[in-house]
Amino acid sequence: MQEHRIYQAAGILWDAWSACRRIAALPDDCRPATLDDGYAIQRAVAERSRSGTIGWKIAATSRAGQAHIGVDAPLAGRLLGIKAFRDGDCIPAGDLHMAVAEAEFAFRVGRDLPSGSALRSVDEVMDAVDALHVAIEIPDSRFDDFASAGAPQLVADFACAEFFVLGPAAPDAWRAVDLASHPVVFRVNGAETSTGSGANVLGDPRIALTWIANDRAARGEPLVAGEVVTTGTCVIPAPVGPGDELEADFGSLGTVGARLAG
Repeated sequence: MQEHRIYQAAGILWDAWSACRRIAALPDDCRPATLDDGYAIQRAVAERSRSGTIGWKIAATSRAGQAHIGVDAPLAGRLLGIKAFRDGDCIPAGDLHMAVAEAEFAFRVGRDLPSGSALRSVDEVMDAVDALHVAIEIPDSRFDDFASAGAPQLVADFACAEFFVLGPAAPDAWRAVDLASHPVVFRVNGAETSTGSGANVLGDPRIALTWIANDRAARGEPLVAGEVVTTGTCVIPAPVGPGDELEADFGSLGTVGARLAG
């Protein structure tokens, strides 16, 4: 994809994001045809935002999630610093299009995972992890009909990234916990909306982290120390709206919450 077309697409997406408006699709002359084109546009949008990237998200880590956005494999998206919040924060979420929230396991990378000639194993990737955090993701899309946008456009659109809430680090004993079977509960305004477990994330959040570590390395953007990777929703996304109080409860691993501004 020609560089000026990449920046044309990035400008359209960032302008839509900044103005909280939706578009039907990118114009034909700058619409990505491949995932590589989509990731090139994603990088350009990040530059346009003038915000640092604090890490990554993984979208579509379950069959239901893939069906929801019309893809057949996971997608990676950047987490922008200007869209990241802490436990208990109030989030300016009055213009959400998807209007859902998710409970997710997030890993903080402790050392760089540079590109290599072979795929890294789960054990190799986990050895580079510094901490596990509990988290909430509030995804969104700049496309009116995100389910039909297609994987390249969704990648350009940060894999439906919007707001991210990083909760506290889990106790050090998390490494001995079976994250696949670990129960997770999501509540809105104190009422339970859905339950799930880490098994909903590619079978195990550790597997999801390994997927993105290898995918990023293969695409020339390997994970580096200090980045946070949120691995996908453990529960059915909960419908949310202005004024709602959100809570993701990971039991012994911690709880994280946030409020959506009215």
